[in-house]
Amino acid sequence: MKEIESRQYPAKNPTMAPIRRAIIAFALLVGIIFLFRPFSTSDAAYRDGFSQGQKPLRIPPQARGRAGTGQSQLPVGETAYPTLLEKLRYQYPYDLDSKFPAYIWQTWKDSVNSNWFPDHLRPLEASWTERNPEFVHEVISDEAADHLVQYLYGSVPEVVEAYNSLPAPVLKADLFRYLILLARGGIYSDIDTEALKPAIDWLPDDMDPSSVGLVIGIEADPDRPDWHEWYSRRIQFCQWTIQAKPGHPVLRDVVATIVEDTLRMKRKGVLTKSKMDKSIVEFTGPAVWTDAVFRYFNNPDYFLSEGTRNVTYEDFTGLTRQKKVGDVAVLPITSFSPGVGQMGAQGPEDPLAFVSHLFEGSWKPESERIS
Repeated sequence: MKEIESRQYPAKNPTMAPIRRAIIAFALLVGIIFLFRPFSTSDAAYRDGFSQGQKPLRIPPQARGRAGTGQSQLPVGETAYPTLLEKLRYQYPYDLDSKFPAYIWQTWKDSVNSNWFPDHLRPLEASWTERNPEFVHEVISDEAADHLVQYLYGSVPEVVEAYNSLPAPVLKADLFRYLILLARGGIYSDIDTEALKPAIDWLPDDMDPSSVGLVIGIEADPDRPDWHEWYSRRIQFCQWTIQAKPGHPVLRDVVATIVEDTLRMKRKGVLTKSKMDKSIVEFTGPAVWTDAVFRYFNNPDYFLSEGTRNVTYEDFTGLTRQKKVGDVAVLPITSFSPGVGQMGAQGPEDPLAFVSHLFEGSWKPESERIS
């Protein structure tokens, strides 16, 4: 028995204790170094997401390109730091198959429950709830918007810095609409708009909502030689009413463009209303929005461009019904600009008249209103 016991339970070796203690001490030291080393949760999340691969952006049914290859890992030799576009994509990925979120977002300098909310805007604001009772309808004050941007984009500090640095309320209001749609999706509409028909009627019966990620309307289609004296683009998409699924690439693009322009002007010391090197329309308004849409239509990462011509204003001029390009539904000028009396727009009673815009700009100071 003693022999068996000695094989099962070897006698203690006095020389093993120091070795064991040394191993334990080394393990504790490594653990302490790991515990207290500099570490950023957000950086690690971006690093893991972009180096180990992530679900690639789903390509629209009518489009295909390099983005459909599923190659999201950074090639050897490229920077390990994600670009602003990559950060936004990681923070708010795009899922075309998802439903349009049932949100309606509007902004005003004061709460709708405030005594300072103008009486003439109340029926307009109420029309959105009346026409869309199943939607969550929020009118966000300027103060609430500041906090919401910090909450939604705290992990992308460039966005927060740019938003807080904008020198005029109209610029913040423009950027906020893109930010809230990128993060949460739904419908954004200016406070001086009236809902004429429910949002579920915006797309025709033969257009599957699961194949659409962005719904936009034509603001201007000036078929005249002096169009540039009146509008910034030959075809101009309105940004007073937009419907989107969260994470849409056009929203990512326009947010990144505005943020980078803002920080560039801030570094140059020209980020003031009197010194900005871009007009409001070009900086945050319909011009930069229209450009982002056309960049998307002509981006080979999303659309096959070989052997096909670019998408231009000619594809939308004279549009009289909804048109789908990739995952974007473009509505005719009548849909969001009925009754303007020009450029082929029909009246508010037209079946395709969905939103009426009063063009007041009443929530902006007189010096900052734009047509």
